[in-house]
Amino acid sequence: MASVAFVNAILLIGAAMVLLGIFSSLVATRFGAPLLLVFLVLGMLAGEDGPGGIVFYDYQTTYLVGSLALSVILFDGGLRTRLAIFRGALAPALLLATLGVVITASVTGAVAALLIGGLSPLQGLLLGAIVASTDAAAVFFLLRTGGLRLQSRVGAVLEIESGTNDPIAVFLVLALTELLLVGADTPGWEVLRRLVEQGAIGAAAGLAGGFAIVTLLNRLQMPGGLHPLFVVAGAVLIYAATSLLGGSGLLAVYLAGLVAANRPVRAYPSIVGFHDAATWLCQIVMFLVLGLLVTPATLLDYALPGILIALVLLLVARPLAVWLCLWPFGFEDKEKLFISWVGLRGAVSIFLAAIPTLSGVAFGEAFFNIAFFVVLTSLLIQGWTLTGVARFLGMALKRTAPSVRRIELDIPGQVDQEMVGYPIAPDSLILALNHLPPWARAVLVVRDKEILNAAEAGGLRVGDYVYMLTPPDRVQRLDRLFEESPDVTRRLTAPFGELALHGEAQLEEVAELYELDLGEADRGLSVADGFAAHLKAPLQPGARLRIGRATLVARVVEDGRVLRAGLQLDELVEAIVASALHRPNLRQRLEAMHGLQRARGLGRSLGRQLRRRLPRRVRRDETAGDD
Repeated sequence: MASVAFVNAILLIGAAMVLLGIFSSLVATRFGAPLLLVFLVLGMLAGEDGPGGIVFYDYQTTYLVGSLALSVILFDGGLRTRLAIFRGALAPALLLATLGVVITASVTGAVAALLIGGLSPLQGLLLGAIVASTDAAAVFFLLRTGGLRLQSRVGAVLEIESGTNDPIAVFLVLALTELLLVGADTPGWEVLRRLVEQGAIGAAAGLAGGFAIVTLLNRLQMPGGLHPLFVVAGAVLIYAATSLLGGSGLLAVYLAGLVAANRPVRAYPSIVGFHDAATWLCQIVMFLVLGLLVTPATLLDYALPGILIALVLLLVARPLAVWLCLWPFGFEDKEKLFISWVGLRGAVSIFLAAIPTLSGVAFGEAFFNIAFFVVLTSLLIQGWTLTGVARFLGMALKRTAPSVRRIELDIPGQVDQEMVGYPIAPDSLILALNHLPPWARAVLVVRDKEILNAAEAGGLRVGDYVYMLTPPDRVQRLDRLFEESPDVTRRLTAPFGELALHGEAQLEEVAELYELDLGEADRGLSVADGFAAHLKAPLQPGARLRIGRATLVARVVEDGRVLRAGLQLDELVEAIVASALHRPNLRQRLEAMHGLQRARGLGRSLGRQLRRRLPRRVRRDETAGDD
C-alpha cells in the first residue's frame, strides 16, 4: 500500500505543479514576464533548495522528458509554417543554422576555455556547442504567446533558423563528447561526412514521415478524437526512429510538421487545436523538470563564469555570426541587430548539456550549470525585451497577431474545404470590404438568434455570426479580415475619402450619381428613411446599409434617426483592403506606388461631383462626417 500511496503522491505533486504553472502564466502575462522563465523558476522553487524540497537528480528522465517534449513542440512549429515564408529567407536562414552555429560555438568556446581554469580548448568548444543553437521551442512559443507580428523576411529567417539549427548543434555535442571520451583524432573530413549524413537522414526521414502521416490521415477512417493522438504519436515515432538510424530527429520532426501544414489534411482544425494544448503542456513540464534538476546552492558556484559566458554569447558571438552570415544577402543593420538579439536559448541547451553529463565527461556538472545560467540570462534579458526591441527597431508590424474568435469544423469525406465561423465585431475589416473574398463561400449567418442562409442574410452586420467554406490554407487570411482593429479600419476608410451625406439626402439621387442599383421600394426615401426601413431599431452609429456596390454607414444618430451618414464605394475599399491583406506598412507602400495619391484625387473628384449635383441641404454638412 505504501507504493500505491507514493504513486498517488507523485500524481498529486505533478498535477499541482502543472496547475500552478498555468495559474502563474496568467499573472506573468499581465506583467509581461517571459512565461518560460516563470515555469523554470517554479521548478527551482519546488526543488531541493526551494520550499518544495523535492530531491531530483535523474538526468536520464530529464533527457527522456526533453526528447518527448521537443519532438511535439518542433512538430507543432512546422505545423504552423507555410512554405510561402521560405521565399527569400531560406538561404540566409540555412547559413545561420550551419556556419552561424559553428562561429557561435567557436567564439563562445574560446572565451569559456580562458575563463574557466582547467578547461581545455576541446572542452571549451563542447560548452560552446551546447549553447550555440537558438531554441525553436522558445522562439515559436514567445512569438506566438506575445502576439508579435514581425516583418515577413525577418520573421521567416528566425523561424527557419531556429527550426533547422539544432541538428548541427546536436552533432557537434555528440562528436565532441565522443572525442573527449576516447581521445580519438578524427579527421576533419570524417566529421564533415557524419554531419552531412545526419542532416540527410533527418531530412529524408522527416519528409517521408510527414507524407506518411498525411496519407494515413486522409485514407484511414478513424473516430474523430483519434486524429490528433495519431499525429502526436507519429511525430514522436519519427523523432525516435530517425535518431536510432543516426539522423537528426529534431530536423526530421520539424520537416514532418512542415509537410503536414502544407498538404490537405483531414481533421486539421482538431489537430491544430490539440497541438495548442500539447505544446503548452510540454513547455510547462519540460521547464518544471529542468528547474527541479538544478540545485541553486551548487548553481551559485558557477554564477560568475555562467553570466560572463552568457554575455559573451549575447553580445559578441551571436552578433558576429549573424553579421558574417547575413552580409551577402543585403539585410539592413537594424534587421541584423534584431536577429542577433532574438537568438533565444532555451530547453535545447539544457537538454544538450545532459549528454556529456550522462556520458561521464569531465566538467559535465559545470557544463550543465553554465548552460542553465545561459538559458536563464537569455530568457530574462532577451525574452523580457523581445517585444520592446522589435518595436524600437521597427521590426514589428503595428498590428499584432490577429486576436479573433474563430470556430473551425472539419467536413468528413473531403480535405479541400473546411467550415469556419466568425463573429462580426464593430471594427472588423470585413465590414469595410462589404463582401467575402471569392475563395470563401458563406453558408449561413446567425442573426438575432435566427439562422439565415447567405441569400436571406444579405450583407454582414455587427453582431452576426457567419459560417463559410474556405480552403484550409486561406484560413489565416480570413483571420485578418475578421479581426477587430479600429485603427486599421479607420486607415482603410480614410484614403479614399468617405463621402459625408445628410440624413435627408434622397437615396435615388445618390444612386443615380454613382450608378448604384436601387430597389423600387427605396425610391423616394431619404438616407434616414432607408436605414429605418431596412434595419431594426434602435439604430446605432456604425450601422451599415448596402446600396448596390456601395455602403451607407450611419455616423450621427439622434433619437433613433440617422442625421449624418458616410458613403463608401466598394471598388476603392476592395483595392485598399486587398493591399492590407498582403502587404505590411500599407500607407507607405501605397504612397510609393502613387496609389494613395490617386485614391485621394478620386475622392476629391467624387466630392466635387457630389457638391454640384446634390441639393444644398445635403452639401451643408458633408465635411463633418468623417469621424
